[in-house]
Amino acid sequence: MSLSTLAWRARRTYYLLQRIRGSLAQRGFQGTLARIRQEFQSTPSEDDTLRLESLETPFAPFTLPVSDTPLVSVVIPVYGKCAWTVACLRSISRHGADTPFEVIVVDDASPDDSASKLMQVGGVRLLQNETNLGFIGSSNAGAAIARAPFLLFLNNDTQVTPGWLDSLLETYQQEPHCGIVGSQLVYPDGRIQEAGALTFANGEAWSVGRYEKRDDPRYLYRRDVDYVSGASLLIEKSLFQELGGFDARYAPAYCEDADLAFAVRAKGRRVIYDPGSVIVHYEGISSGTDVFSGVKQHQLTNLQTFAEKWSDALRQQPQPHTPETKSLHRQDRHILVIDALTPDLARDAGSLQVFSIMRLLREMGWRVTFMADNRTAAPRDIRALGSIGVEVLCNPWSPTLDAWLKRERDGLQAVMLCRHYVADANLPLIKQLAPGAQILFDTEDLHFLRERRAAQHTGNVNLQRQAAASQKREFALMRACDVTFVVSSMEHELLRKELPDVNVMLLPNMHPVHGRKRELEEREGLIFVGGFGHPPNVDAVHWLIEDIYPRVRMKRPDIKLHLIGQIPDAARAELQSEGVTIHGRVEDLEPWMAGSRISLAPLRYGAGVKGKVNSAMSYGLPVVATSIAAEGMWLRDGENAMLADDAQGFADAVLRLYDDSALWYRLSEGGMANIRDHFSFDVARKTLETALGPHRRHRPTN
Repeated sequence: MSLSTLAWRARRTYYLLQRIRGSLAQRGFQGTLARIRQEFQSTPSEDDTLRLESLETPFAPFTLPVSDTPLVSVVIPVYGKCAWTVACLRSISRHGADTPFEVIVVDDASPDDSASKLMQVGGVRLLQNETNLGFIGSSNAGAAIARAPFLLFLNNDTQVTPGWLDSLLETYQQEPHCGIVGSQLVYPDGRIQEAGALTFANGEAWSVGRYEKRDDPRYLYRRDVDYVSGASLLIEKSLFQELGGFDARYAPAYCEDADLAFAVRAKGRRVIYDPGSVIVHYEGISSGTDVFSGVKQHQLTNLQTFAEKWSDALRQQPQPHTPETKSLHRQDRHILVIDALTPDLARDAGSLQVFSIMRLLREMGWRVTFMADNRTAAPRDIRALGSIGVEVLCNPWSPTLDAWLKRERDGLQAVMLCRHYVADANLPLIKQLAPGAQILFDTEDLHFLRERRAAQHTGNVNLQRQAAASQKREFALMRACDVTFVVSSMEHELLRKELPDVNVMLLPNMHPVHGRKRELEEREGLIFVGGFGHPPNVDAVHWLIEDIYPRVRMKRPDIKLHLIGQIPDAARAELQSEGVTIHGRVEDLEPWMAGSRISLAPLRYGAGVKGKVNSAMSYGLPVVATSIAAEGMWLRDGENAMLADDAQGFADAVLRLYDDSALWYRLSEGGMANIRDHFSFDVARKTLETALGPHRRHRPTN
């Protein structure tokens, strides 16, 4: 055996041992064995759900759905491998995007017939290099002729999936101080290739999530990372140019993406991984997989260059082989939020409130982890929370709460427990396993107050005793927690008198002011929004159908009533009557808020702030409500709502408001002003900052 062969084998063995050592440190022994099984297990070559374009399809001309006024320029450098380039472009043609884009293909003096075939693809701007410039030179050349304010660098050995571009741009625009956004890269068999990347103090990198399942919640939330692969990387063109593009010292390729990310972070900007953009990457097609030959060999030499250039910044990075769980989020404060169920924005106002709280916490710089008390979460809800950067703990993916607390307690600064029965069940365990964490109790509403009022309304003696027991439990929880949040000014005042030594803070329901979408004459009908999972809604609907609406219909039979929300089939049968339509749960309330003339809230008991009232007012939709429904919400009769507590008075208010244009517009404007003044995100943010303290949203600059 020759000396050169021995040297080659020695280098490969050393490289393999380094990978095993790193995996043992990151994953432990069992995790490393699982990782080896993942890499070598027999899997389908392709995941059928990804609907990949076949490389065997004979070439025929086609056209891309590009725009003459693009917002994003997609830059694809190519050197041969024409079949992969064509498949990439076909995937773009199939899926398109809502975002206007152009496609620039930079042919780097390919040795095959790439140029002649690409000339037949409509919509492609083909740039042909006279000599081979390599990946970096070709990427910079493509960026130089881009017409859009954003650049998306995309490898030619990739295929896009639905939402590939729109999600990246949405993330860039929504996340403060964003500089780069990268996609979730997956193998053709559907396993994760990269969910963002970490960089260690010696410059070496770690691809997060490699070979894991792409529907694992650990990899389905936006988060800051050290860098993202240049296989799919979005950046503003002006920022790219300001930084001088990809650094030519890494030519022809490798480490240029990490270098660009470090340069972006040095500018105080963020690098973000976005799981909403899924890109299939045929790793190794462009440059091979052997780090000791071909273009790939530059990976080792460029690593040394990278480490020398960023030596000062790398001192702030984790040491090599630091576990992944300790490397991610290392500079973020961490809060665990537990609610009864995973938020479903189409289900109830409580879901919207918890979702909004977590979004604010993320904006304040917190790492947010969420767990439902029943440990279940639908894929749709996991992705919804992931889109605001919230990690979800749920079966079958996550450890038990006690195991998770033991692992995370050293970095856990706070826990928020939502609803009294969730707090009651979990508080002892949290105090035992995370004694240093600040405990926040989000009441949602005062349960005992709702029970007490229900007992008074029905005359139920047993319910009265239940209310007294609930009050005792809730007061004990408030005394045991560091902060108690209530949503109603009335409840805030009540607790201040009853529990003067407890730290009670007003954290109002949050609603953006969507604004009035249509004018009065374009609207018709009445709506009630609320599901039967909430007892006050059941009573309200029966009162509305049996006593209020007949009085309206007697004078105006043309006015229709629409019931929106989850209502059991058995209840639907007894609620059916002339003029009433039961729609059940709807995914999007906006069309109803825009097309209805009046929203109704005929609640006769309850507690807290009523989401149905605030939601309507946020759209400029006037509300007729009872005093209970308006409690603690700064509502005044005839100024920003119509208030009535008896059936005839309620019906009269509806009839008057339905046709009184001046009154209708006064209430519409007054309701939106009330949301801005008392139920805005800014108001809630101040409460959370007072409770938890302000924090910078992005990582310190390098």
